[in-house]
Amino acid sequence: MKITVVEPLGISKDMFETLRAEFETKGCDFEYYMDRNENPDIIAQRIGDANIVVISNIRLSADTMSKCPNLKMLSVAFTGLDHIDLEYCQTHNIEVFNASGYSTVAVSELAIGLMLDVYRKITEMDANTRQLGSRGMFLGRELHGKTVGVVGTGAIGTQTIKLLKAFGCNILAYSRTQRDEVKALGVEYTTLQNLMANADIITLHIPATKETAQIINAEMLSLMKPSAILINTARGAVVDNNALAQALKDGKIAGAGIDVYETEPPLPENHPLLSAPNAVLLPHVAYATREAFDIRADIVMDNIRKWLAKQ
Repeated sequence: MKITVVEPLGISKDMFETLRAEFETKGCDFEYYMDRNENPDIIAQRIGDANIVVISNIRLSADTMSKCPNLKMLSVAFTGLDHIDLEYCQTHNIEVFNASGYSTVAVSELAIGLMLDVYRKITEMDANTRQLGSRGMFLGRELHGKTVGVVGTGAIGTQTIKLLKAFGCNILAYSRTQRDEVKALGVEYTTLQNLMANADIITLHIPATKETAQIINAEMLSLMKPSAILINTARGAVVDNNALAQALKDGKIAGAGIDVYETEPPLPENHPLLSAPNAVLLPHVAYATREAFDIRADIVMDNIRKWLAKQ
């Protein structure tokens, strides 16, 4: 068996060498790369004749995988799998494993951070201070006492609720599956329409699926209070970003904190959110903490160990 890690994953070279030694005792060749390259041709070259491949959120298309005839197992160092052609994997008997749970704390904490940034205009005030400005007439807003609508109550949504409770927020939740753990926190489940209309802050924690594609569209945005803000640390595809940019420009909503987009940053120069006011934009970093990457490495390698044990 040959294992190839096509990108560094935040793992040190020393750790990679330790992993190489471990997997060589299991009869595996172990190859790794210390730079990230998203070019499909380069990815195909790196995979080559590997049987097991580790990759994070780099797109892996059917065309790329068709050039890798020995591929049997993907250990994806990411939670979402919408960047992997799963239909091709299924028809070619390629088993796919994700790293579910590695970034639960990281993403939920950044969601809170974006709420605070939008409410207190931290990024804007930093720029103002560096330009030798003063507070002027600026007044921020507090999280305490606000009603937060949490869309999606999986692991990350639930962790975000726990953090919001510590800030003294009231919670409305919408999710396809209602969880007893969430109800035990005193959370009320409601319809998406009611949540959009009554929340001061709406934070998204749902996967990108056919059912959730642009679920937050112009119609849903029109239900929001003019004083409400939208936070998206989930997947870019769940929001109609053209409609969101227009709502921000028209003053229909008060602000947004966005970490995810239709494609991975860098964004195209004409992306609608780049010119939208009252928006804090990040280049998809919610999952990227030292602690999360350490957990991710453990999950990814454990998935390989378990798969090898079954062969």
